[in-house]
Amino acid sequence: MAGIASGIFLDPKHIPKHLPNTPQSQRLLRLGHSIHVFNDEATMYEVAQAIIKVGEFTGNIRNYDRYGLFFSESIGYRLDMDGSTILLFYGEAKVDANNRYHVIPRTRPSEG
Repeated sequence: MAGIASGIFLDPKHIPKHLPNTPQSQRLLRLGHSIHVFNDEATMYEVAQAIIKVGEFTGNIRNYDRYGLFFSESIGYRLDMDGSTILLFYGEAKVDANNRYHVIPRTRPSEG
């Protein structure tokens, strides 16, 4: 079965770190981390809705149920401290034990 059948709700605390030019995403860069950000907030919500509707369950990894979906167009990009970028075409929803979820643009599904 595709999609997420259970009643889940968006966890807003993770949104800013996956959007470009927010203080949270810029902080991660300053700390030496690469960031995975959506093109914009509208894209993030579109990806979330698509995963909820038709995403595939990829397993429980690091205490999150994960669902994902590949997209034909870039949904975001990975940005490194040196300014290099990689376009991202995979969206992943992470659902915790309290049915809170957030979405992340990625290169591929998470691995255990």
